[in-house]
Amino acid sequence: MTFCLDTTIIEPEDKNIKNAIILLHGYGGDGKDISMLSLNWKRHLPNTVFICPNGHEPCSINPSGYQWFDLTNDNPDYILKQSLKGEKILNQFIKEVKERFNLQNNQICLSGFSQGCMMSINLGLTSESEYNCIVGFSGKIIDTKDLEVRKKNSTQTLLIHGELDQVVPPNFLLEAKDFFIRNNISIDTHLIKNCDHHIPIESSSIALNYILKKIK
Repeated sequence: MTFCLDTTIIEPEDKNIKNAIILLHGYGGDGKDISMLSLNWKRHLPNTVFICPNGHEPCSINPSGYQWFDLTNDNPDYILKQSLKGEKILNQFIKEVKERFNLQNNQICLSGFSQGCMMSINLGLTSESEYNCIVGFSGKIIDTKDLEVRKKNSTQTLLIHGELDQVVPPNFLLEAKDFFIRNNISIDTHLIKNCDHHIPIESSSIALNYILKKIK
């Protein structure tokens, strides 16, 4: 079975796959980049497949990488429209993943960095049924009003952000936390000291420990 997106897949040695972690890269990145998270995580998650798709579009400012939505126009309505287009493609991709590995939403963790985090939040909370969890790094909610209207479930979520992030400033972490609390969604947050827009080992370890508590 082929997927609708080019994908890096890291399968466990034990082929009895019980869970999946879908990792969505940031703006200008690709599946291979974000798959680096699996190097440490997979040792602790023996029955888990890591699935790391490339964005459906070449990145506008870095044609060798990909994007989930265009950022060359900073109009919020344009960004929302583009993100919804990416969301539709990713929902089809996730459907294909579930069919290939015989999984349900509650066996899947959605995770992503920056733009990939933004997509994970939207995908996770607008699905008909809850995912196992959402784990986001250095992201934000694309449009809180839109998400509030479309929210269908309360998937438990962890958001991690660097306190020195100038690409996606950390005030967006507080905005997201407020949204989750107001909508009665379980939310854990961590602000990492002396960290800019990347995923340090500390963030990776916090995320792994959270996932281990959720995935059986």
